[in-house]
Amino acid sequence: MNTVTRWDQSRGLTPLQEQVIRLFEDNATRDRSGHADLATWAPPVDIYETENELVIKADLPDLEEKDIDVRVENNSLTIRGERKFEKDVNEDNCLRVERAYGPFTRSFSLPNTVNSESVRAEYRNGVLSLHMAKREESKPKQIKITVSANGK
Repeated sequence: MNTVTRWDQSRGLTPLQEQVIRLFEDNATRDRSGHADLATWAPPVDIYETENELVIKADLPDLEEKDIDVRVENNSLTIRGERKFEKDVNEDNCLRVERAYGPFTRSFSLPNTVNSESVRAEYRNGVLSLHMAKREESKPKQIKITVSANGK
């Protein structure tokens, strides 16, 4: 008769491998109270380029427009803000807290092709969209080719 043995994922691992696995486990992101780290977070962003502009989109759910600060200084774009823990929820009653809270700062170096004077920002459905127009001299230009007959 064959014996069924339960697979143990840690069997055969070196102590270093076990430590790395523990580092990425859920408990590593919890403080002593069992809650997620409420003070450290960085909103995810998408950055893409079109023919006429550079666009940054940042996920900022549960923030109000007044809690977001966008600045351009020395060819650097900085987004600052703070997501506050809900005041009407008692922390002792929380069964699980996975979303991060607290202040954040994201900074991005702007390429010389961007006109830092023409940044347009809009905030809709929890997404901050920043549109930065490219300088005219950096936009692609099509050059018309003149065809001459008989080499003249």
